[in-house]
Amino acid sequence: MSPGNSSRALAFLLTGIPGMAHFHRWVFFPCCLMYLITMLGNGTILLIVRVNRRLHQPMYYFLSMLAITDLGLTLSTLPTVLRVFWFGTGEISFPVCLTQMFCIHAFSFMESSVLLAMAFDRYVAICCPLRYSSILTSARIAKIGLGMVCRSLTLLPLICLLTQLQFCRSHVLSHSYCLHQDMIRLACTDSTLNSLYGLTLVLFVILDSVLITLSYTMIIKAVVGITSREEQTKALNTCVSHFCAVLIFYVPMVGLSIIYRYGKNAAPFSHTLMANVYLFVPPVLNPIIYSMKNKPIRKGLLRLLCQRLAWPGHGQQPRSQ
Repeated sequence: MSPGNSSRALAFLLTGIPGMAHFHRWVFFPCCLMYLITMLGNGTILLIVRVNRRLHQPMYYFLSMLAITDLGLTLSTLPTVLRVFWFGTGEISFPVCLTQMFCIHAFSFMESSVLLAMAFDRYVAICCPLRYSSILTSARIAKIGLGMVCRSLTLLPLICLLTQLQFCRSHVLSHSYCLHQDMIRLACTDSTLNSLYGLTLVLFVILDSVLITLSYTMIIKAVVGITSREEQTKALNTCVSHFCAVLIFYVPMVGLSIIYRYGKNAAPFSHTLMANVYLFVPPVLNPIIYSMKNKPIRKGLLRLLCQRLAWPGHGQQPRSQ
């Protein structure tokens, strides 16, 4: 494809796992299982929060936002992963690739924002319990949610900048989905502006992680000041699920960034592995962690299952609590 060709006619070639082309159909089965767990788990979280009035609280509203972003991230990669691993067709047009890239990064960006909001929720609940309901009102939570969406839209200039690039090198991407850092390395024109804008967005995510760390520092300081050991344990237990969600989101993200920036000589398989862990693991584990570690969610799940078993085939909806 020559540099002068229109980006509308440009096509990229998505790839699966390097050196395992003959096993792609077998690889798709665990991928399919992860997709099913993600959609079932996050969908169940949303249903539990919706039908149980006791869970209509800020903490569970933010948990619902996390489930929605995980579902969005999962559905963003599903079409191309299915095509590459099951049907063996990896060609994707430039506009479709841009759309997928935007969705993947937007939902990832949004997930970082949700985790920050959840950290703030835990900080207010533990450090300012008497002001919790007055600070985190329904209107304020709605504004926070809208702010997350608007913040994700800051990725739109990245799309515009990519359309200005010319791709005259190999059009083979490293993954079964489109990522910004993977696309700009194929550009044959200067992509400095793209890299700088992308770095600016990464700094926002780093700021989120710094603020989350600050929140937990203040939470630990407040918990240490509690005289009752039982109350200390109770306060910390409300943070365990969120802390695990933070780790499984940011650790793979850091690993992927390090590999892309400093692992140019690393095996291609390591790039693919870290990218897949970053995109597939958090949406799978988040509902599992919250179902296991969060008592109200666990109770809501058991109640939902009991109601379904009690009325098989009647299509009866669970009653709100």
